[in-house]
Amino acid sequence: MSRVLRIELRRSAAVGSALGLAVIGSLALYFADGIMFSTGWMHLAMSQRLYLVLLWPLMLAAGAWQARREHRSNVSELFTSTPRPVAQRILPTLGALAIAAVAGYLVMGLAGAAWIFDTASYLPATVLVITVIGALALVAAAWLGLAIGRLLPSPVTAPIAGVTALGLLLALPMATESFRWLGLIISPMAEMNMPGDYATVPGRVSAAQSSWLVGLAATSVLLLVSRTSRSRVAAVLPVAAGLALSVVVIPHENRLVYDAVDPVARELVCAEGEPQVCLSRAHESLLPEVTAPAREALAVLKKLPGAPAQVHEDTYAYPDTYPEFRTDTVLLHVATNREGHLANRANVLTDVLTGAFSGPRTCETYPSSADQLAAAHWLMGTEPVAPEPEGLGRPDLGYAFEDVSVEATKVWQHLSALPEEEALSRVAALRQAAVQCKPAEGLLR
Repeated sequence: MSRVLRIELRRSAAVGSALGLAVIGSLALYFADGIMFSTGWMHLAMSQRLYLVLLWPLMLAAGAWQARREHRSNVSELFTSTPRPVAQRILPTLGALAIAAVAGYLVMGLAGAAWIFDTASYLPATVLVITVIGALALVAAAWLGLAIGRLLPSPVTAPIAGVTALGLLLALPMATESFRWLGLIISPMAEMNMPGDYATVPGRVSAAQSSWLVGLAATSVLLLVSRTSRSRVAAVLPVAAGLALSVVVIPHENRLVYDAVDPVARELVCAEGEPQVCLSRAHESLLPEVTAPAREALAVLKKLPGAPAQVHEDTYAYPDTYPEFRTDTVLLHVATNREGHLANRANVLTDVLTGAFSGPRTCETYPSSADQLAAAHWLMGTEPVAPEPEGLGRPDLGYAFEDVSVEATKVWQHLSALPEEEALSRVAALRQAAVQCKPAEGLLR
């Protein structure tokens, strides 16, 4: 059997399919907007699943094209007359396409891993589960394509099957808008786009998807070996049972993956030494880039009475409530750039200083961005400038910060013209207004 499998790997569509998956998948990852998987391994696994919208139809078409081989060779009657069981005869083809699907998907993953290998640190076991289900989806697509190609051995079957599958996958989110959980079962790429930094895929979702995909693969195999209309009807039972089990397993809620948060990814990991600087486990590899400027900012803030003494990453994630506010802690927003490094590296010092003038998120009133920026730069003894667009995470918003910096410069100039003690008093009053949720307008002017 192993010899037959090797021959099937060489002569079937397996090698071409694997290369197609690897090339198209890798290109899709690298041309993604901003390299959306640069945050870490979870984002890479979810990005791979997202691009199944391209790979799944490709593997379906490959299976359908492969199924026409016997029809093109006019050997169907010869094979039917031999005593060899049908299941035994098709097993090498099934194995070859399954190996191709898994190999191509893994090569795509390795291409993405090479990009983030030296920057991603947090690797939860869920990543492996998400990857396995993605590979299973491609195997099911290949086997379903074989079944379709056997039932409809036409030259146009493969392209029509691929295009139809692509259209269905793109239309599925809209078709299941009122029952997103159902779309999540059927489509392995549903809700995998734009994950948060602490994203995960709940275990019950993965279990439901696995049940559906295993049932689909089993039905495809039964359709391949069936010879009568009755057996073809019976072949639908596995996929129906798999879907029914999935419906029972999955929570009947919307935004199951969008709203899922990995609590371990949000746990704080602190740099050695004092003062304390802590980032989430998902961003632990960024600690060397954050620690020095964060501690420099804390040293500057010592000029203020009751100044904060530590910096923690702001690990707020929808739909959670806001984190508890502590006057001794500055919360810092952290984001990665295309290379997986700190996006706001040039602005960490300023971000920590302005964060000291931000109060609880539940406040109805808070200091303006211009006042925060002016106070921060007065403490540093430098004139306000607009943050680098890269550090904003949204280069297109740079113009908005230009306006803030212009207003902040006017406030800073007014502060700088005051005696140092009076200016310090006003800056301290601004911080107290922020932490106590009191009006801060006019305190620096």
